[in-house]
Amino acid sequence: METSDVSPNSESNQSVTDLSIPKVKLPVMFRLGLFQMALGIMSILTLGVLNRVMIEELQVPALIAAGTIAMYQFVAPVRVWFGQMSDSKTLLGYHRTGYVWVGAALFAIVSFFAVQVVWQLGFSLRSGSWTTQTSGWVALLALMFALYGIAISASSTPFAALLVDVSDEDNRSKLVGIVWSMLMVGIIIGAIMSSGLLKQIALDAPLEQVQAQINRLFLIVPAIAFGLCLLSTVGVEKKYSRYGTRSTVVDREDKITLGMAMRVLTASRQTGIFFTFLLIMSISLFMQDAVLEPYGGEVFRMTIAQTTTLNAFFGTGTLLGLSVTGFLIAPRLGKKNTTKLGCIAVAVCLVIIILAGITANPKFLQWSLILFGFASGVTTTGALSLMLDLTAAETAGTFIGAWGLAQALARALATVSGGAVLSVGKTILETPILAYGLVFATQAVGMVIALGLLARVNITEFQQNAKAAIASILESELD
Repeated sequence: METSDVSPNSESNQSVTDLSIPKVKLPVMFRLGLFQMALGIMSILTLGVLNRVMIEELQVPALIAAGTIAMYQFVAPVRVWFGQMSDSKTLLGYHRTGYVWVGAALFAIVSFFAVQVVWQLGFSLRSGSWTTQTSGWVALLALMFALYGIAISASSTPFAALLVDVSDEDNRSKLVGIVWSMLMVGIIIGAIMSSGLLKQIALDAPLEQVQAQINRLFLIVPAIAFGLCLLSTVGVEKKYSRYGTRSTVVDREDKITLGMAMRVLTASRQTGIFFTFLLIMSISLFMQDAVLEPYGGEVFRMTIAQTTTLNAFFGTGTLLGLSVTGFLIAPRLGKKNTTKLGCIAVAVCLVIIILAGITANPKFLQWSLILFGFASGVTTTGALSLMLDLTAAETAGTFIGAWGLAQALARALATVSGGAVLSVGKTILETPILAYGLVFATQAVGMVIALGLLARVNITEFQQNAKAAIASILESELD
């Protein structure tokens, strides 16, 4: 929280004030990680449960199912706006925490209503024909997921900026490593929790039974996620935030506008290169999100509970990858080489997932997902480290909004393209394994393209040129 009695333009006052603000210790770092854990749990509900139910149980076309769910990522441009808003305007008396709380309450509520629309869409397709009513439910479901995405953006972008506010260079990487590891813990817990709540559903259970169990799931889990978001952030900003001593726009009437924020983002060509790299890398990493559970159901004959646990195997591998990379790989190879190694490993693991489908052995699939998760952890750690190096402290909310925008757009495009490639594959190829294999092969090719973009990322150029340009923009606008 801002300390208005200290002039942000005074370096001596700033250093004294920074010393008076306590550093975040490990218990607080893990408490902050509860927010990411909540997001991990929620991601299982949308991509781990709903997409499977729509495609397999309700027989909604894969492209339609993936496209409606992806709407929560397509609204990602609001991340930049929420980041800029949290830089310049308080909500409930806080620059970051107020946005986190309001956004968390909204995404918990909207998620339940989205499920009710899913059932109506499924019922409208029971006749076997596509009607005007069906189109209406598709449009309403897309709107519900768009609202869900806006709520996620309103909470997650200011939260990421809060991590910058409460940390210094010497402890920021540790904080980010712990917090993002907790995201994977959330995915694992969400998968286990969802599987437990859905284990009563047999492979060919009546739709009414499926509906009752999933409605119960979407009442319990979002409420838990909201509680975790509150527990994670209560009191943290007030006690630990250094925002008030760092920002040149605190308590100024002429605070940063959205147009000015966009000028900051375009101040260095490295920002554009890294944005594009994040986009391609993330699309290639997440295309399987919309097809993994249906893959388990159609090719491996797994139940809903069993396919939901696939996320636990992926999450376990990712957690191991994050931990090993942070302590062993990245310190030895460096951030950029670590990211390069991760991209190569992901491409190899996607080929292994295709081979698992040929055997139709669920155990092979589970082990391949652990390997794929590990490779994803390596890639994610490297990319996050690069992201922090390409973030200016003056406008942390704006920059993190931009990186969040790249990742969210990528997740949206990945979800839709995964469903689209699967639909095309089922049309032109003879067997399900070939159709799903086409999705995974497309991802592997995308990773190779991302490697080419990564070679052009230059942190030194950003640090030398962009920060000077950003300072110039701030001075010209605020003087």
